[in-house]
Amino acid sequence: MLDRYLLRYFLAVVDQGNFSRAAAACHVSQPTLSVGIAKLERELGHPLFVRSNQRVELTDAGARFLVHARRIEREFNIATQEMGLSTTLPPLRLGVIGSLPGALVAAAVAEAQPGRTHRFELLFGTERELAGHLAKGRIDLALTLVDRGADRFAERAIVTEGYALALSAEHPLAAEPEIAPERLANETMIVRRHCEALSETSRFFTERGVRPHFALRSTNDERVLEMVAAGLGLTVMPDCYRQAGVARPRLPGFDARRTIGWAAAHDMEHLLGAPVPLMTAVEAGLVVSA
Repeated sequence: MLDRYLLRYFLAVVDQGNFSRAAAACHVSQPTLSVGIAKLERELGHPLFVRSNQRVELTDAGARFLVHARRIEREFNIATQEMGLSTTLPPLRLGVIGSLPGALVAAAVAEAQPGRTHRFELLFGTERELAGHLAKGRIDLALTLVDRGADRFAERAIVTEGYALALSAEHPLAAEPEIAPERLANETMIVRRHCEALSETSRFFTERGVRPHFALRSTNDERVLEMVAAGLGLTVMPDCYRQAGVARPRLPGFDARRTIGWAAAHDMEHLLGAPVPLMTAVEAGLVVSA
């Protein structure tokens, strides 16, 4: 019979990435945690981690065991909650792609607070980073790009959107519903370095002879919007971004689109059909903004 504290040690190492941080998270010394992991490995008959000076990585056996460990811990938390033995809500770890408006996510979090059923942990990252976290069991769900042709995770699409220009409301062209790319040849632009359509955007302008001066390169879309509103330059952004002082005219001929949705870890696929309130609030916000 496996002791629950051994599962907690194991999950802490997975989540924290090394033994010292895992020990701190479990409020035990590192030798104590190491002894516990060694005991767990003996009881299971398999090494669970490949240890190095920088990080620890799961072995194949560890990756298989992780699925069961997550399920056992989640069911234990749910059982104690329902029996009134715990006042702590079960955790739900959500990854969010960085190219979504922070205000949209924050509004969904605020809406989901009353009567919430989970203790949420948020992690922002790129599409690639979130896929890695899902594969390693570090998050349960990811709000990310879906319908990309991969089949590693179960997915559910929420909304498909295009891209448009973002420029200051004080710009001479701001009142026009669409702006041909050739008219932007002498404009200053801002580069969203983490944009999934960056190479497509660059190629689109280059093929039309538009080679602008770049005033800013940033991975922070809120900062980009602030600089656009201030008149520093213009950029191309997904349709879901809105901010006072920023106009969003169309860019004719630029037909890139993306689909945002949920990707679930293997033991959390049931949430795709029975979403928790935070998921529902996020989905409503995305649909309104599209």
